Amino acid sequence: MIGTGSKEKLLTEHEVHNLCAEAFENESLAGKRVLAIIPDHTRTAPIDIMFRVVHDLIIDKVDQLDFIVALGTYPPMSDDAINERVGITAHERASKYNRVRFFNHLWDNPGQLRSIGQISKTEVEELSDGLMSEVVDVKINKIVFDYDVLLIIGPTFPHEVVGFSGGNKYLFPGIAGEEIIDMFHWLGALITSPKIIGTAYTPVRKVVDIAASFLPMQRLCMSLVVKGNDLAGLYIGTPEDAWAAASKLSEQLHIIFKEKKFDKILSCSPKMYDDLWTGAKCAYKLEPVVADGGELIIYAPHIKEVSVTHGDKIKEIGYHVRDYFTQQMEKFAHIPGGILAHSTHVKGAGKFENGIEKPRINVVLATQIPEEICKKINLGYRDPNSINPEEWQNHEDEGYLFVPKGGETLYRLKKQNNN
Repeated sequence: MIGTGSKEKLLTEHEVHNLCAEAFENESLAGKRVLAIIPDHTRTAPIDIMFRVVHDLIIDKVDQLDFIVALGTYPPMSDDAINERVGITAHERASKYNRVRFFNHLWDNPGQLRSIGQISKTEVEELSDGLMSEVVDVKINKIVFDYDVLLIIGPTFPHEVVGFSGGNKYLFPGIAGEEIIDMFHWLGALITSPKIIGTAYTPVRKVVDIAASFLPMQRLCMSLVVKGNDLAGLYIGTPEDAWAAASKLSEQLHIIFKEKKFDKILSCSPKMYDDLWTGAKCAYKLEPVVADGGELIIYAPHIKEVSVTHGDKIKEIGYHVRDYFTQQMEKFAHIPGGILAHSTHVKGAGKFENGIEKPRINVVLATQIPEEICKKINLGYRDPNSINPEEWQNHEDEGYLFVPKGGETLYRLKKQNNN
């Protein structure tokens, strides 16, 4: 593996170029067909720099270089949005970069998917420590079989389902079918986000790596670690090795420890989160430092929808603690596991006893989602116009925490045992 990273020093584009050149020289990509897998706009990373460097280094050596957006179950990106993601204009795409093709992953199009294997019932039972017992069909976008090399390019952050994002996660769920996506998201929910988030090697990571091992073609990974909007680390190698190095640096950069829990937290959503499905990351990363009975406000005046893709099903079931579902699964057998998982991650920890739900914290939306919808989906409501974020600053001693950009940095208590 080739790479470097630091908490203090940022990488220049020249340094990125040199690291990538060394890595590509070792991999002998000449004459091969390469599919690069990149994140959509909901992940902070200098994908524009990575696109330029990768293109300029190998376009004249490889037989084909294409890019696919690892959308998981997120909506497709427009041509303009893809151009913005990789930092080019429409004119440049049609001229300088006209040999490159761009694709969106369509998770719900059966014709676009191919089964590459199964994870057996016994394996699932072992991986989940008995929490789940089922056979899982592993499907992936069949476009991968048109290529010799899959080149994953994406950042690593603490993640509520898998522990840390990145690596093979850009394949599963990035360009995967629904069954494997639902399976491991629900597994993460059963274990619970507070136990998984910010932990490198989790049962869900094992599932993702096993699924990736079914692929017959070569897999390379450029694992990025960002600081702000810049690059603090770049590791190039197998997805497993590159991700392992990136997750260690991410742990240093993307986890903030607090001395105490807070009664009220205002977590501000960046514009890159289009709906609550993505904007809810502003809650996941803060739940560990909310006091029992405390209030966590997702401040996102730009968000209008619960979920562009899954809104109807979420409105049907609402947001609930894990045990609300596990104690009455017969009512929710028709709901995909990924949606159930999202519901529990947003609502947070809690209990369901004698038919009464007792969430540990109160999650409140300060968005354009109407109050009646918030009530229907079992979340609190606050008029975003009633909130002045500046008034929340510098009041930590009074039990108020202000987070200007939620969603990617994990907050934990010092001396937290993560149980």
